[in-house]
Amino acid sequence: MPKTPETPEPPEPSETPEPSETPGPRETPEVLVPKLVGLMAVDARCTADEHGVRLAAGDRADLGEATVDYVVRQYPPPGAEVPRNAVVTVWFDLGEGEGGGGGAGVRVPRAPGPLGGGMRRELDEPAPVATSCVSPLR
Repeated sequence: MPKTPETPEPPEPSETPEPSETPGPRETPEVLVPKLVGLMAVDARCTADEHGVRLAAGDRADLGEATVDYVVRQYPPPGAEVPRNAVVTVWFDLGEGEGGGGGAGVRVPRAPGPLGGGMRRELDEPAPVATSCVSPLR
């Protein structure tokens, strides 16, 4: 039967590329955590996006608004293998108006002083001791 202009021709099969055996950078199920310590908040967010992880702040709720605060700690550590889109928690150095005072850091607890008593307790005057002048050798 001759083809007429009204009869649509079947589409030619398209050449579909074979899936590669090695997945591309966006397809890998596991990614390495980047080093975020020392970066400003805005740079840490960009670096996290580039490496396929998400950020959460352990010490502030407004992570999206933080720009110039520096990351001072992160978990998991750099180089750890995590699933794509895993959350990396970061902590920031709190600036002057945020209660940090710039470099407050972690404070080492001091050992408590001695409890009442012991060497610091004031003792009563001793009672007089009765002495005898009699010698036992006589």
